[in-house]
Amino acid sequence: MLQEFKKFALKGNVMDMAVGVIIGAAFGKIVSSFVSDVIMPPIGFLTGGVNFDGLFITLKKATDTTDAVNLNYGLFINAIIDFVIIAFVIFIAVKQINRLRKKEEEKPVAPSEEILLLREIRDSLKNTK
Repeated sequence: MLQEFKKFALKGNVMDMAVGVIIGAAFGKIVSSFVSDVIMPPIGFLTGGVNFDGLFITLKKATDTTDAVNLNYGLFINAIIDFVIIAFVIFIAVKQINRLRKKEEEKPVAPSEEILLLREIRDSLKNTK
C-alpha cells in the first residue's frame, strides 16, 4: 500500500495539482489585497465614503459576559468582488490558452516516416503498371 501511495503521489498530475493549489492560494491573497486595498477605496469614495468592511447588522448587543453577534454583510460583499475578479482573470487565462491551442491545432502536421515510405511505395507501384 505504501508503494502504491508513493507511485500515486509522485505522478506528474498530482505534483502539477499541488503546485497549482499553492500558486492559487498565493494568487488568492494577491487578489484579496488588490480588492481591499485598490478596488474598494475608490468604490467607497464613489459611494460617499462607505467602507464595506465596516458594514454589519448587530443581531445581539454585547453584554458584560458575551460578545456582540454581528451579521457582517460588508465582508460578504468583499468576498463576492474577490470571486468576480478571480473568475474574470481565470476566464481570460483559459481563453488565451484555448486560443494558443487552436493555433497549434491549425498547424499542418508533417507526415511520419512510415507514411512517406508508404506513399513512395504506392507511387512506384502506380508507375510500374
